[in-house]
Amino acid sequence: MTRVAPEPRKTLDPDRVAEWLARHPDFFVGREGLLQQLKVPHPEAQGTTSLLERLVYDLRRRAEQAEWRLEQLLESARHNESQFRRTRELVLALLEAEDADALGQALSTQMAERFQIQAVALWCPAELTDHEPMPPQAPRQILDDHAGVRLAALLDGRASRCTRLTQTDWSRLLPHAPAPRQAGSCALARLTLGEPMGYLVLASPDPDHFRASMDTLFTEYLGDVLARLLMRLSPSPHG
Repeated sequence: MTRVAPEPRKTLDPDRVAEWLARHPDFFVGREGLLQQLKVPHPEAQGTTSLLERLVYDLRRRAEQAEWRLEQLLESARHNESQFRRTRELVLALLEAEDADALGQALSTQMAERFQIQAVALWCPAELTDHEPMPPQAPRQILDDHAGVRLAALLDGRASRCTRLTQTDWSRLLPHAPAPRQAGSCALARLTLGEPMGYLVLASPDPDHFRASMDTLFTEYLGDVLARLLMRLSPSPHG
């Protein structure tokens, strides 16, 4: 009786073949001709290509991906360096302010020149301005109940947040800045230093400039700096 040999696909487990080849890396030594004969599916076109050509293709793709990742890292590093330099100049300018109004003016100027943010408001409770000889000048505003309630609602229990800003909210929270014809966006931060110190509002007429998904670390940091400077510059008993 003639014995029929089983079909290879029924006896060879691809995983076991791969495992065996991994344990025997010298299998192709002396069998270089086999390497040249092997055909594998082409990754981008129909048909097959040689194993060596496929290896060259894969190595080229890996090199391109590594180059892309490196460029992304360099771009991120360049952005972080630029952000650091701009933040450094901003903080240095704030530190040079001799009074609270000068602080507000420095904040407004620096945000416009270095960060292209044209609308800024610094809401301070009345107790921080009661002892000043003159009423606060924009972008400083005296925090009243209505503004405080609305700012707290926009923050929604958070220390800082990016969100949309309606025309009505813009007119109320940035009364010194012309309101856009449509809803804008803003970054908000609560100013605290052991006690409430007010709110910081950074606004843009572009509704997508400040998006809810954006990180607010910079806004929080700026709020912390402003709270300390406001306390130091205040002529009230807090100073």
